[in-house]
Amino acid sequence: MALPQPPPPPPAGARDPVTPEHWASGPPSQAQPLLRQEAKEEEEGEETGVQGAWGTGTAEQRRRGWGEAAESAAAEEGQAEVGGAAAAGSGSPAGGAGGGRGGWRRILAWLQRQQPQCCPCAAPLPRSAAHCCHGGTKMAALAYNLGKREINHYFSVRSAKVLALVAVLLLAACHLASRRYRGNDSCEYLLSSGRFLGEKVWQPHSCMMHKYKISEAKNCLVDKHIAFIGDSRIRQLFYSFVKIINPQFKEEGNKHENIPFEDKTASVKVDFLWHPEVNGSMKQCIKVWTEWSIKIHNGSSEALSQYKMNITSIAPLLEKLAKTSDVYWVLQDPVYEDLLSENRKMITNEKIDAYNEAAVSILNSSTRNSKSNVKMFSVSKLIAQETIMESLDGLHLPESSRETSAMILMNVYCNKILKPVDGSCCQPRPPLTLIQKLAACFFTLCIIGYLIFYIIHRNAHRKNKPCTDLESGEEKKNIINTPVSSLEILLQSFCKLGLIMAYFYMCDRANLFMKENKFYTHSSFFIPIIYILVLGVFYNENTKETKVLNREQTDEWKGWMQLVILIYHISGASTFLPVYMHIRVLVAAYLFQTGYGHFSYFWIKGDFGIHRVCQVLFRLNFLVVVLCIVMDRPYQFYYFVPLVTVWFMVIYVTLALWPQIIQKKANGNCFWHFGLLLKLGFLLLFICFLAYSQGAFEKIFSLWPLSKCFELKGNVYEWWFRWRLDRYVVFHGMLFAFIYLALQKRQILSEGKGEPLFSNKISNFLLFISVVSFLTYSIWASSCKNKAECNELHPSVSVVQILAFILIRNIPGYARSVYSSFFAWFGKISLELFICQYHIWLAADTRGILVLIPGNPMLNIIVSTFIFVCVAHEISQITNDLAQIIIPKDNSSLLKRLACIAAFFCGLLILSSIQDKSKH
Repeated sequence: MALPQPPPPPPAGARDPVTPEHWASGPPSQAQPLLRQEAKEEEEGEETGVQGAWGTGTAEQRRRGWGEAAESAAAEEGQAEVGGAAAAGSGSPAGGAGGGRGGWRRILAWLQRQQPQCCPCAAPLPRSAAHCCHGGTKMAALAYNLGKREINHYFSVRSAKVLALVAVLLLAACHLASRRYRGNDSCEYLLSSGRFLGEKVWQPHSCMMHKYKISEAKNCLVDKHIAFIGDSRIRQLFYSFVKIINPQFKEEGNKHENIPFEDKTASVKVDFLWHPEVNGSMKQCIKVWTEWSIKIHNGSSEALSQYKMNITSIAPLLEKLAKTSDVYWVLQDPVYEDLLSENRKMITNEKIDAYNEAAVSILNSSTRNSKSNVKMFSVSKLIAQETIMESLDGLHLPESSRETSAMILMNVYCNKILKPVDGSCCQPRPPLTLIQKLAACFFTLCIIGYLIFYIIHRNAHRKNKPCTDLESGEEKKNIINTPVSSLEILLQSFCKLGLIMAYFYMCDRANLFMKENKFYTHSSFFIPIIYILVLGVFYNENTKETKVLNREQTDEWKGWMQLVILIYHISGASTFLPVYMHIRVLVAAYLFQTGYGHFSYFWIKGDFGIHRVCQVLFRLNFLVVVLCIVMDRPYQFYYFVPLVTVWFMVIYVTLALWPQIIQKKANGNCFWHFGLLLKLGFLLLFICFLAYSQGAFEKIFSLWPLSKCFELKGNVYEWWFRWRLDRYVVFHGMLFAFIYLALQKRQILSEGKGEPLFSNKISNFLLFISVVSFLTYSIWASSCKNKAECNELHPSVSVVQILAFILIRNIPGYARSVYSSFFAWFGKISLELFICQYHIWLAADTRGILVLIPGNPMLNIIVSTFIFVCVAHEISQITNDLAQIIIPKDNSSLLKRLACIAAFFCGLLILSSIQDKSKH
């Protein structure tokens, strides 16, 4: 098949007739109208059901045309493959049979045959000048777009989720194998391995350390007697341990004598027993800590032999004691030989290693056919290796290292007693509750039910396959369109949700994957911020409309704020006050959008029906309710969702109460505008009353069953604090929406494409004020002395930066006309991202970091983030699918569903009460 020859050069001023699109649909004269229609449909995007080059209809025709033209060119070159044109309509962007290497060869062969065409100009150009025109640029752009289609065809959101599923299965298998062969005891890792994240932050391998407060330490050690036995280094460890219980305890007294400590309020006794050498005297004590005999015997080999004999004799006593008490043998720490005084020069690291090897070999072999009960505290040696150079005398460790070792001992003993959330070391897997067991049974039944439906559907599909008529040799098609039932969609959604919840449980409850503490550095926060900023600016598109806070712009706003908040959480940036205050503004901005969006909907639509309310409540709360059941967490734990839910109900009640004032009614009489402002005024008074009357607030939300939703750790103080922190911003959002819609209705704003929002003078003035206000707030937030002072002023001043951002983003017409599709994509799943991060990106209920790939933090973040985003996107789709089924538009059906939902929550409350009683 020969390639169609291009027509002769056009006259001056004519349209350039030679483009690949022309050949895609036949002769140029026939293709022009089709191309104009395609361009129009691509601009309309979602409104026409065609999303640029990725839709159906004309986009499919264009792909088919590319395939035919490419195959024709390849045929001339002798490279065509059989069936290329026939497969072009199968959906492959390349339009070829293989869609891969063969398709690309045909495309490249076709592109190489094209001659650069002249661009239209006032006078005909000489043929030699045609190469200077932009026809080649068009070719390059079209080839780039085709390549992008090819990539998106083979790597879509669906394929990304499949890849994430495979990654989860492989990682789970690897971690299971590792725990099987290396052991599942995180206490061993805590006592033997780890690394410094910073100067004073010790990170054990695979688990998290809790920093114990005074009250926690006393509660754990009540009625306990602890003894430290050894030399001057053990005395240092004793002092650091005691200071966790009583920070005012001073290091004084005779250094070579026993030192007692007692806290009578908690009945805690901690003693230091001076035994610098392993000998008969230590043997009589029966309790053991490390020793120091190298200096006494001048580092002789005879001393080492005697040391081995003494440990051999004391080992059975230690084993006997370890059956009823916790016994830890602290290995000798290294020294910094250059700083040692002359009378300590005989203490070398080589001799220390010999002593340590002897202790380990003897104590580990003291019991035959079983593991030694005496635990080796070897992590202090690793800590000393990193910090001994800071020693003043080359022998004794700096105070920060001693504190770290003491805190490790506290974690080893107290984590299994107090079970702190951020202390995963030495903690067993929490037992399944009754509600969790019932949830597991429910999801299992859904998976089985869906598999049955799938098998039945597949068998039915096989029966309806085309069959060959033996007499005529033709195929007869039994075309039966079997609609997918709501029950099947329901089972499929819960099946996928059950698998996802299993992953949640494995990440944050089953101790399968590792967890690590956060550690903040400026680079760990600001460098990722720069990365996402560059990506967001790179992926920009034109908006479908140029109104203030249009849909694309609000999705973009939610997206970049959510990404910044995620980076803030994983980097532990809450410890840096300026970053903390700016993140508080982002949370306030979400609530501002809540007020703005819901007020605008009710004001314009006037839809106060129960279906709208149920849709919003379901969309907000579905995932959180499921996580409360599966992860055994209270509703208030996911504080942002209760916050948005309550504010939505406040907005709804405010506008739905008599008299219902909507835009259509207010346009007929300006009096209704004052009525609405009066409603908003009463709302503001109600907010102020609750904000400054903590008792009234707590009485309202302590009533049953509200208390089950808003209590955290037995009280509603946390809920009151969270609500009060952004108490005015939703009101500000409603007020801004009212003013904006009023100005828009009176055509005071210029919202055309490329037009500034106001006149040039007013626009420039408002931009100047906005930039100054924005910077002023940032300076104030950076100069705050403490969080309490900042949080007190935050509710009143956060709206300044929010309004400044809105004006800067919307006053220039060119800024309103574009948006970042990268940020907008994340904005559409921002709610799921915010909630899912608690358990499958972060760890230990956001206090740590999930470790899927140990030993490589950067690769771990990339893999865990990829899985996390795929899961959030899938949950968003599941929620939307279930919302269509569970919340029908028919009021009678909806009321029946609501009755079932109410019965479900009543049962859940009863089971929760039974569960709480069993715990107590």
